[in-house]
Amino acid sequence: MITLASDFGSPYPAAMRGVLCARTDARLVDVAHDFPRQDVRTAAFWLRELLPTFPAAVHLAVVDPGVGTDRRPLVVEAGEHALVGPDNGLLLPAARALADGADVSCYEIPVEDPESATFHGRDVFAPAAAAVHDDGRAALDYPPVDDPVDLAFPEPTVRGDEARGEVLVVDGFGNAITNVPGDVLTGRWGTYAHVDGERVPVARTYDAVGADERLLTVGSHGNVELAVNRGRGDAAFGVEAGSRVRLALP
Repeated sequence: MITLASDFGSPYPAAMRGVLCARTDARLVDVAHDFPRQDVRTAAFWLRELLPTFPAAVHLAVVDPGVGTDRRPLVVEAGEHALVGPDNGLLLPAARALADGADVSCYEIPVEDPESATFHGRDVFAPAAAAVHDDGRAALDYPPVDDPVDLAFPEPTVRGDEARGEVLVVDGFGNAITNVPGDVLTGRWGTYAHVDGERVPVARTYDAVGADERLLTVGSHGNVELAVNRGRGDAAFGVEAGSRVRLALP
């Protein structure tokens, strides 16, 4: 299996799929091609959350604002998985999740005069993903990389009944996903908390409150969400990715 993920929208992913189909018989599975454009951190978050649900695979992921520059193209070995994409922090969070505590290894994809300086997804990463899938990294003898660009998500601060954190991403429903661990809400369902000084219900499900009512809950990723039942939490709370959040939990 080769998975594909990017911020390309349409029609560019079709070109990557065409290159892969010409080079390998691997099963191709699209993860997402609507990641926010050039937003490496958001894409890295979603890859970290989504890719561990897959069996062993090669994961081709391209969110690449530095395409055509001297940023390196990488293959990252992570357990039974391999990730192929740019060396800009996109791959390492997912690789660590896939390795499940084991070490990850990075290798630089040799590039010699690609057809385009603006579409390495088609001209560099797709051919490399096909080669890694069919031949394995060892057969390709890529040179190792000891200093890959890493991306670390900010850590929350939890002290007593107060948690301070940050909105990591906003999903398509408008749920504002924070870095605050969901266990701060354990045992508090049906009560209230204060978000930046405003009283908000704590609920286990969206529909536990009325339509268009705000709530705090824990999403499938295990973090606290600022949400609205049948509405958009980002708009109702006035937040976006990167916004600071303070929770008071009486």
